[in-house]
Amino acid sequence: MLLYPTRASIDAWGELGNPGWSFNSLKPYFDKSTTFHPPGQAAKEITGLGQYHEDGNGGHGPLQASFGDSHTAALDGAWMETFSSLGLKMTADPRTGRGLGAFQTLDSINPSTKTRSWSASAYFGPEVRARPNVTLLSDTTVKRIVTDGTEEDVVARGVVVQTEDGEKTIFARHEVILAAGALQSPQILELSGIGGRALLESHGISVVIDNPNVGEHLQDHAMVCQSFEANDGIASGDVARDPDVVNAYAKRYRNFRDGPLGNSAIHSVAYAPLADNSGPISTQAREDILNSYFSNSVSSRATPIEKQLTRIRSILEDPQEPVVEYMLYPAQLSMPDEPKSFVEMLNPVLPENYISVLTILNHPFSRGSVHIASPSVSDKPIWDPKYLSHPLDLELLARNVQFVEKIIGTGPFQSAVRPGGKRIPDIVGDTLEKAKEIVRQRQLSVFHLAGSCAMLPREDGGVVNERLVVHGTRNIRVVDASVFPLEPVGNIQATVYAVAEKAADLIKEDRPR
Repeated sequence: MLLYPTRASIDAWGELGNPGWSFNSLKPYFDKSTTFHPPGQAAKEITGLGQYHEDGNGGHGPLQASFGDSHTAALDGAWMETFSSLGLKMTADPRTGRGLGAFQTLDSINPSTKTRSWSASAYFGPEVRARPNVTLLSDTTVKRIVTDGTEEDVVARGVVVQTEDGEKTIFARHEVILAAGALQSPQILELSGIGGRALLESHGISVVIDNPNVGEHLQDHAMVCQSFEANDGIASGDVARDPDVVNAYAKRYRNFRDGPLGNSAIHSVAYAPLADNSGPISTQAREDILNSYFSNSVSSRATPIEKQLTRIRSILEDPQEPVVEYMLYPAQLSMPDEPKSFVEMLNPVLPENYISVLTILNHPFSRGSVHIASPSVSDKPIWDPKYLSHPLDLELLARNVQFVEKIIGTGPFQSAVRPGGKRIPDIVGDTLEKAKEIVRQRQLSVFHLAGSCAMLPREDGGVVNERLVVHGTRNIRVVDASVFPLEPVGNIQATVYAVAEKAADLIKEDRPR
């Protein structure tokens, strides 16, 4: 899915002490990274795709952005109409950083081949692989960065890697760039001696730079899953429990590059304000809720986390800023006690057909962490997401879970849900306390991990500066979602590509001539 952040959620990055970062400065890189394929007229008429403007919002980048052929068009259309009747009709192009309401999301799918468009297919094609200055080492694990210099002037000389033939050192000509993601970029830094002194010394690692911010400030969009028994005649992905159906899908895809296997499972989403089962709440009610958890004032002695949370509060004070993202998933979502993968949650374990509404918190206040478990890179880092550790996250999610009752009780979407049918979980979220129980039972990760190597001033909790260079080093850079100082609105794929494109320009600007 390719969703785009709001203007405020990116502008906040610059306002937290990162000159040169704003929605306007990042917008060209959203365009540069993708090629936009506009929807056909039939799709526009069925699901209201007319708000996507074909001019001025898309470049000719390597990532292919398209609209799938919806196989649940009637359900998607009902979703759009229902949000419109609730006063949440999206009239702006969702890529412009402003707007509330329901819309159909772009997918990173090549519409010609019906195959996934991703970093390898988009950026590492035959032309790039043929370049003499590009070498990809497969089956190779980075163990640590080799450095020298003093704590405030550290220089990376290369990396130690483990290959099938043993350990070796690869030397850097200009710089070392980490792009291992929000869980493993901080792991590599800590294994290299860049992190909190107490943690590093407890694992016998020599301290190169004492920065306890590494691995902290981890953020994620918390997601709450509710499934409702579908009415007769409603298309549900739960039919895939039948092997014959799956085989038919596979045959159709192999022979015609068509059908559900050539498309995303989710087409319909919505950006929504703070709401409950009565609808969007008033400005005064929103202020009262925010005031009940913390003050809007920031003293000159505010801690780094207080500065971040106060900035999030100011974003939420805007009635046009989406507090949550809703997604329509046309099947059931199970929640096994100890799932080994997300696939287990997608298995239709109950015999009935369901549709699911997912409520995703756009601006989390909770902060987690990720740190090394040992001095060995083969030991996975310890991730503590600390979901709902800030009570306001539970409050905001629960109120918008209440709004789900309004969505499924409003036509025409109401007709998709079986009257008196089964629910997962078996709780009607018509009161705040019952909605909070739904959140506690059905909240999980949506895998948008960010912030563990935050781009902030060092004294404000930062790991990298505004040029994505690790504080205290000359030439170690981090380029992935771990640098996001605040989690942006929406699924983060598009933002990751845009940040990477901007980083490429920063790298070229800083390269000695």
